Amino acid sequence: MENYRPITKATADRFLQLLKTKGPQSAAMLAAALQITGEGARLQLLKLAEEGLVMSATTTKGVGRPVQIWNLTPQGHAHFPDTHGEFTLQLIETIRKELGDAALEKVVAARERLQQEKYTLALQGITDLAEKLEQFAAIRTSEGYLAEWHAEDEGFIFVENHCPICNAASKCANICKSELNTFASILGDEVEVIRTNHIIAGDRRCVYKIALIKSVPAYLP
Repeated sequence: MENYRPITKATADRFLQLLKTKGPQSAAMLAAALQITGEGARLQLLKLAEEGLVMSATTTKGVGRPVQIWNLTPQGHAHFPDTHGEFTLQLIETIRKELGDAALEKVVAARERLQQEKYTLALQGITDLAEKLEQFAAIRTSEGYLAEWHAEDEGFIFVENHCPICNAASKCANICKSELNTFASILGDEVEVIRTNHIIAGDRRCVYKIALIKSVPAYLP
């Protein structure tokens, strides 16, 4: 039996590199590529999962036992160098300097329209608010927001534990305003969306309170 050694940064990097370059893999596939035992690979993957870098899903192909497939989480993808944040900041400053604040506002408004169209299409046909929030959270998580939600007495709470556009939003306040507008637009006129916690303001996460708007009975003389 293989003597299990605690995972090191070099070992973790090898696993993450394979998942990044080869896509979702089983423990057996990773073990073969890294020339270690399957048990050793599984132990390393469980450790990476505890750190939030990988996640697993069970799949079945034809006849046989289900196979556990491993993939990177958004946090795992963020492990690799990424200069898009710096590029975005440079782009914002360039637009502001060369074209002015009005042009930057138009760009943000155009992004808002595109986001609303994208989410509206993805949520098309879903009328139940809880089901809509479930799907919306999945979409936002896939975009790096690590979103979750839960019901409360008078509505729902929607949480985003990470903001992948935080640097850009810190340089352009209209981006956060645009995000709030998008939430209100796709969730409909039956609810009021209020941001109660804000990463840009120093909070650990962004929290949105989604309150059901109580209908007012028509006045009958």
